[in-house]
Formats: sequence, C-alpha cells, structure tokens
Amino acid sequence: MAVDLLLGLQWGDEGKGKIVDVLTSKYNIIARFQGGPNAGHTLVFNGRKHVLHTIPSGIFHDNTTNLVGNGVVIDPVIFKKELDKLEEQHVDYRKSMLISRKAHIILPTHRLLDAASETAKGKAKIGSTLKGIGPTYMDKTGRNGLRVGDLELSDWKERYRALADKHESMISYYNVDIQYDLAELEKEFFEAIKVLKTLKFIDSEEYLYQAQKAGKTILAEGAQGSLLDIDFGTYPFVTSSNTTAAGACTGLGVSPSQIGDVFGIFKAYTTRVGSGPFPTELFDEDGATMSRVGQEFGATTGRPRRCGWLDLVALRYACQVNGVTQLMMMKGDVLSGFNTLKVCTAYNYKGETITHFPYNIEPENVKPIYTEFKGWKEDLTEMADANQLPKALNTYIEFLEKELEIPITIVSVGPDRKQTIFRNSK
Repeated sequence: MAVDLLLGLQWGDEGKGKIVDVLTSKYNIIARFQGGPNAGHTLVFNGRKHVLHTIPSGIFHDNTTNLVGNGVVIDPVIFKKELDKLEEQHVDYRKSMLISRKAHIILPTHRLLDAASETAKGKAKIGSTLKGIGPTYMDKTGRNGLRVGDLELSDWKERYRALADKHESMISYYNVDIQYDLAELEKEFFEAIKVLKTLKFIDSEEYLYQAQKAGKTILAEGAQGSLLDIDFGTYPFVTSSNTTAAGACTGLGVSPSQIGDVFGIFKAYTTRVGSGPFPTELFDEDGATMSRVGQEFGATTGRPRRCGWLDLVALRYACQVNGVTQLMMMKGDVLSGFNTLKVCTAYNYKGETITHFPYNIEPENVKPIYTEFKGWKEDLTEMADANQLPKALNTYIEFLEKELEIPITIVSVGPDRKQTIFRNSK
C-alpha cells in the first residue's frame, strides 16, 4: 500500500493540522516525519481549539495509530505537556502512540544553545523559535545526538551528561548574557523522560514496511512549509530539516517508490513568521485586514505573521519540488470582502521578467508582478458545498488550477473540521 503525503507549500502555518484531522478517517496510520515543537498544528472541532506541536494530528481519532518518526526531534518537556492536555480530554494516547527509536531528543542545553546563538547574531538573527531545533539537528548530523532508543540503554544518563557538558562549554563561547539554572531545567527534563519512557518505542521503518505489506493505509504528516526546507527554502531563513516530500522518505524510512498521493496545502494568500525575504508582503490596510480576519499569530510562538498576496511563482516552485498531485486551499474565507485580489504571477528579477523561483528573492533583486481578480463579498463560513461558492472565488480557484496544472480538491472556509468543502476529488 502506497504512503500518501501531506505537506505545506509556503512558509508554514498553512493549516496542515486541520486537513490531517479531516483526512484521518481514511487512514490507519498518521506518521509525522520531521520537525519538532517548533511546529504548531491547530485543530478545531466540537467548539474547542487544540494545538499540537510534536504529536501527529490524527491523535483525536479512535482506531488510528499515530507515529512520531525518526526524522522528528522531541523535547520531552513539551511532549509531556501535550500528553497532559490529551489526558485532560480523556484521549487514550498510550493505546495509539508510537515513537521511533531513531528520533532525536532535544536537551535543555539545546534550547540554551539556540538562545545564545540567536542572541549573538544581533540584527542578523534568522527568527528561530528558540526551541532547540537547530542545535539538535546539528548534533544529529555531527553524530553526537541522543536518541529515543538510547533511553533503553543502561548508560543513557552518562551519554546525556557528556553531551550537556559539551553544550555548556559551547554556550560560554558565544559570550552573551544567558541566565539559566540548568539543575532546575534538568529536574523538569528527567521527570518528562519518565513519562516518555511509558510510551511504546519501535523500529519505525520496519513497522511501516510491515504495515504496508499488510495493506494498512498511511498518511505522512509534515511540519513547517516547503519554503522553509533546509535545501530548497529561502536559506538561511529556513528550518533545520527537509520539509519537502524527500523528507518523508528519510524521516520515516519509506522508499521513494512507495509514495502515493502528495497533498499540498496552501493559503489563499501568503504569510510568513520571523525574518526572511517575502516578495508579496503587504504593509497597507489590506495586509492588516488579512492579519486581523485570519487571526495570523504563530501557534507556537504567538508572534504576528507577516501577510501578503498569494505568490504563484513560489507556489509553483513548491509544487514542482514536491511532486504535488492534489492541492488544498486554506482560508479562502479570509479574503471575503476585498474588492480586488492580487496574485503574483511573475517576478521582475534584476530587470528581467521571470516565472521561476530564483536563487535570491531579496527585495533589491525581486519585485512581484501581479494579476488582479475581482473579489467577493459573501461569507463563506456557513457554506458546505462547492456549488455554493461565489463565482469570483471559483474564477480565482480555476485560474490557480490552470496555472499550476494540479486540481484543488479541498477548499477550507473556516477553522473547524466541518468547514471543509470537497471538490473535484479523485
């Protein structure tokens, strides 16, 4: 059975959590393949809002297995807080949660290193979430990391101590004023480790291989967005993992030949959190309206998101890199009320008109070229069928489908799982 893949096509915050939640009933296994607690996947149902950071977004569905894959980095403290919230809602996560032994662990000193490094950069900071993600992936590639499977070894605390001591010496190198009480941080960390060890650790690549052979349906869930990919994103303003389709293979141990549908999630406009270039960013009333109506604040950091018109050049690039087979458009309801909408269909790149995504999109090199569309006034949030969508919105959608040559099979018209319209589904 092929593994379907769901990922974001912009700078994150596209609404992946909601769509995973909507699609989960079709799958036996939801497998998260990269990132860590820097992610914030928001789900809304039964009048309640739920934010997940590391736990797969299928956790609220009975009879669905949720796997945290080897490509994920886990902060036991944040993970425990997520589990505590699930317990409050009587979710039996021990029955449905599996953790890859090869997933790496975020230590308290990883977070301290993150803070020291970002502080030392001053105005050149990249906008880190300060969750220790970057330093943890650095230890992973540097072959120094502590993995979940190490917790089953008799000397895991010695391994921890050696790595934490190394981190403390590195923190002093940055020569910045970072105040911390490591003993207090470690107390919370070791308590969280006890909880983590009550969950089932598995050799996840073997588990998924056998699940495929048994005909189980699997959905791989990504975090962040394609434009934050360490290789294909707007480097250096990126995350530390591969957020594109290739990351699902390395983050789960799944063969490329076993990838089925690739679901690409995008907003009807564009947002970005933190630093980095953003060609279609708006600094006027339109941008303020998007931010206000869309409640554009980071689910993990609470930072306001920068808002702008849809960037079709960047979206086409993300579709190409990922091999997207179906598109899901989020937050179409936020654009209700605009008299005119704009879509960036090309760039003026150093005086030349281009339609591909170039190496550098800093504002001194790139100016967006827009195509304008008539807006719509209708409130979409109560609509339940594609036939109810305004003509102007359908024109907008059909233009995107033609340009991208990929069907838009879902249109989200609100945050609740019920506010989801299916169209042209396979």
